Amino acid sequence: MSTDTTPKAAGKLEGAAGDDSPAPAARVGRVAAWTFLIFIIVISIFPFYWALRTGLSNNGVLLSGDGSFLPPDASLINFQRVLGLLSAEEAAEFRGTGSFDFGRALRNSIIIATCVTFFQVAFSAMAAYAFARLKFTGRDKLFNLYLAGLMVPPIFVLIPNVILIRDLNLLNTLPGVMAPFLLMTPFAVFFLRQFFLGINRSIEEAALLDGAGHGRTFFEIILPMAAPQITTLAVLTYVQSWNEYLWPLVVAGDPEVQPLTVALGVFTTQQPGTSPDWSALMAATLLAALPVLILFAFTARRLVDSIQFSGIK
Repeated sequence: MSTDTTPKAAGKLEGAAGDDSPAPAARVGRVAAWTFLIFIIVISIFPFYWALRTGLSNNGVLLSGDGSFLPPDASLINFQRVLGLLSAEEAAEFRGTGSFDFGRALRNSIIIATCVTFFQVAFSAMAAYAFARLKFTGRDKLFNLYLAGLMVPPIFVLIPNVILIRDLNLLNTLPGVMAPFLLMTPFAVFFLRQFFLGINRSIEEAALLDGAGHGRTFFEIILPMAAPQITTLAVLTYVQSWNEYLWPLVVAGDPEVQPLTVALGVFTTQQPGTSPDWSALMAATLLAALPVLILFAFTARRLVDSIQFSGIK
């Protein structure tokens, strides 16, 4: 057998080795993947754009518009109405008779979401550490029983919780709106327990040898190590509490304690004439979603990394 060692053959071999461009099939697959991703992004963002278009539109010409992608008679008047920057007479000129105190509802949502997030994450972290590290009889069985709570739909405990809140005289109060969510949840305990199980025991054993108890070890060593996971859980809890609708709707009939979700629902029923005040409703919805979108924008990367680390999908 002979080997072709001519300069022409050597050039072909060098060209084949140095060619890093993808094969045609791989190039087509990459283009198809990017096309699909762009399509999904457009589909996901389009409702937000349409809400913005409606919020910028004049309520009087909204239904008679030509259906174009640009807002008819665009202005910021609806956002000014929602923020209480216009009088009732000025709002009536734009066929918007419905109104609600956006600032008060925003304040209630912030108070409820912040308190629920703080207490729920704190209690869940302590419970998760106990299930991951402390040794006591029936620990694993108790954890599995507690985890079974994930299978119980929240609607099943709605009526008992309402009766309990009523007997405690907490109806139409902020503590009553927050009460069922202040303690730990099965998901939060499971989420943090997965991380605590992965911490090297030698770190805790070294702390115990230095005289630190379980409490000091938890607060001064474990919690700082779990900061990314706790931050992720806090973001998830805050968003869930911010979007909670059913429970506040049942126990918060007084506008003084209603969060944004319930206040927007009440605002929808204040119909000027025969149709809802869609323009102001969309403007209020966008303003209500803005704090959560900003929070997610700053924590999205950490949130995804922590979920991948914990193995939760």
